Amino acid sequence: MSKSGVFTAITKLLKRLFYLMTGINAASQLQYQSLGEEMPQSTKTAIMIIGGAEDKVHGREILHNFFMRSGSTDAQIAIIPSASREPAVIGERYREIFTEMGAKRIEILDIQDRAQCEDPILQSYAESCTGVFMTGGDQLRLCGLLADTPLMTLIRQRSQRGEITLAGTSAGAAVMGHYMIAGGGSGESPNRSLVDITTGLGIIPELLVDQHFHNRNRMARLMSAIAGHPDCFGIGIDEDTCSLFEGDGLLQVIGKGTVTVIDPKELTHTNLLHIGATDPLSIGNLRIHILVHGDRFNLHERIPIHAQLDNM
Repeated sequence: MSKSGVFTAITKLLKRLFYLMTGINAASQLQYQSLGEEMPQSTKTAIMIIGGAEDKVHGREILHNFFMRSGSTDAQIAIIPSASREPAVIGERYREIFTEMGAKRIEILDIQDRAQCEDPILQSYAESCTGVFMTGGDQLRLCGLLADTPLMTLIRQRSQRGEITLAGTSAGAAVMGHYMIAGGGSGESPNRSLVDITTGLGIIPELLVDQHFHNRNRMARLMSAIAGHPDCFGIGIDEDTCSLFEGDGLLQVIGKGTVTVIDPKELTHTNLLHIGATDPLSIGNLRIHILVHGDRFNLHERIPIHAQLDNM
């Protein structure tokens, strides 16, 4: 056996011993190896922007990451299902998941009217909780209920200060930037009619987020949005995939799909202001990065940091 072969065999043996000593079962081992990273997960607070359809049954990697970053068994979680047409059902589904994981306390903030956001009881829990999870549904409905309310101001400030972990999936992800994609089409050439833009919740203002990204063929939609808002980063997140921000200017990717970053800083040309709504867009020097699990992106320096491949 060659020296490299011996080294590989020893490395594999040490990995197996690690899994046996730490109690990680074979299924978890295979799951994390396939994603290029192994447990344990970080407990640092973060803002988690999830592309929708996150795994709720098997490994639950993204949801478990949220649980750990919210305090693990000391987690006090607020679930906001207000974007959903069935908030009671979806809220209870996530309550069951986080209960199974061992969260200390879970409250469903079923906000159906903006006046509820001034409720001292809800504000008190938002002040003391360690994690907030916003479910999917309709982002316009979610913003209509939460934007510019005392409750949302409190949640936004606490998340930006790193006091809580804030996660949003699908519609809950779309609202994260100052601007928000409210709707539109998919699968066509970039054009203005593909996308409807309105104001989001401003959690990370410089982001313009699209979700279910490659799953619903939304590249042209996000390009169209960024052509009209070149002061933003376009962030396209696939299903069961998460863009995670720890407050250090780095976007980290976890999950099974990709995160697409569209950087318009060096944009040299667009015909956006000179054509009709359905005419195709001309866009020059738009920079695009495709990131996978373990990759990062430095928002300050505007450069990707790709995970090192494990060739052992």
